[in-house]
Amino acid sequence: MALLARKLLDQESVQATLDEIVASAVTLVEGCDAAGILAVRNGRAVTLAASEDTVLECDRLQGDLGEGPCFDLARRTDGERVYRIADLTRPHPTWERFAAAVRTLGVGSMTGLLLYTDHDDFGALNLYARRPGAFGEDVETAGWLLASHAAVALADARTIDQLQHAMETRHAIGEAMGILMERHSLSEDDAFNVLRRISQHHNVKLKDVAQRVRDEHTDPTTP
Repeated sequence: MALLARKLLDQESVQATLDEIVASAVTLVEGCDAAGILAVRNGRAVTLAASEDTVLECDRLQGDLGEGPCFDLARRTDGERVYRIADLTRPHPTWERFAAAVRTLGVGSMTGLLLYTDHDDFGALNLYARRPGAFGEDVETAGWLLASHAAVALADARTIDQLQHAMETRHAIGEAMGILMERHSLSEDDAFNVLRRISQHHNVKLKDVAQRVRDEHTDPTTP
């Protein structure tokens, strides 16, 4: 725990801290197969960090449906900051639509910890397992350590929108690199260098170059 705390404090940015938190959750919390940090701002769900695509889809579902464990936890007035769903393989009486959709993604159980609430805005650290009954009270020690660092990191961030923009930029660049690597048999470093050179040569933001590769699937070496 002490080593993990120091590692998180050593991260150079808010995004790096959040990414390390979700990665550490998967390795540290027994039974955890995936993890993510979800924020809701003005009713809009934003995934700030995710260990895999299943997390992104679960967050999207909660946002689209306007229901789910994170939403209910944030609305509670009894001070409770932890939720557990022991078995998502069966119909859930509270979140019927959410549970049914998540079930198709192969999620068997979930637990989560509320990071903060601010009127209708909130943040939560969510942990996912493929098997039912994966999370008990014994996960709370590790979960609260990770959640505490996430809350501090988010408190240091100027806006949630900046974090979302940074994550979208990184995702776009990663997809563009993958396209170049497959199409031109480039290494990861070479693909990134291609994007960077084009960005510098044409004085275009790196994200915009990546977006062009993704959307048009054309050779980005042309102006």
